[in-house]
Amino acid sequence: MLTIALGSEGYLMAQKREALSTYRSKRDFTKTPEPSGKTIKKRLSSRKKPIFVIQEHQASHLHYDVRLQIGDVLVSWAVPKGPSLNPRVKRLAVQTEDHPIDYADFEGIIKEGYGAGTVMVWDIGTYKNIKDESMQECLKQGQIEVELKGKKLEGAFAFVRTHYAGSKKNWLMIKMKDEFASAKKNPVSSQKRSALTDRTMKQIKDDKKSKVYE
Repeated sequence: MLTIALGSEGYLMAQKREALSTYRSKRDFTKTPEPSGKTIKKRLSSRKKPIFVIQEHQASHLHYDVRLQIGDVLVSWAVPKGPSLNPRVKRLAVQTEDHPIDYADFEGIIKEGYGAGTVMVWDIGTYKNIKDESMQECLKQGQIEVELKGKKLEGAFAFVRTHYAGSKKNWLMIKMKDEFASAKKNPVSSQKRSALTDRTMKQIKDDKKSKVYE
């Protein structure tokens, strides 16, 4: 399992609470196994880089939730077709509510309510901001460029806000040209097991005790 570096006490400040208000308002934590984000598991680690996670989510429609740690939360996008390694392919990425840091290793079944379905940690790792501006500023400007180092994905990816149909939630996720780019490889199709537990979506769904992976 990836160990999440949380940094200083500042991680527990009020900014996190406010940022997660939308996330909490959509969930009943007496029914969902998802983390509430009210507390953070402190894990000692030598990792200093922020984390990313991609979760395959079989809800009403299959999609991939791509999350980047920015500040105290995981800024999140729903990518219907999942990431592509082809720089010519632009994937729609719809920004959703921020998630708590502890969501990074959530894997299991949401049995009812918002987002009901099976969740797999498809990929997880760390990332590096490759722009001069801070990640917060890049997010505000709608132009993010990061270098991922995960168990499945590596290399540079861009997230670009499109303002399509007047919505600020619509972005594009694009693989940038580097040694990891490929027009032939499709990891979404070829790599179908959890990066944490090596389970398939069916195995997670069939596990009646499946909830947050520890």
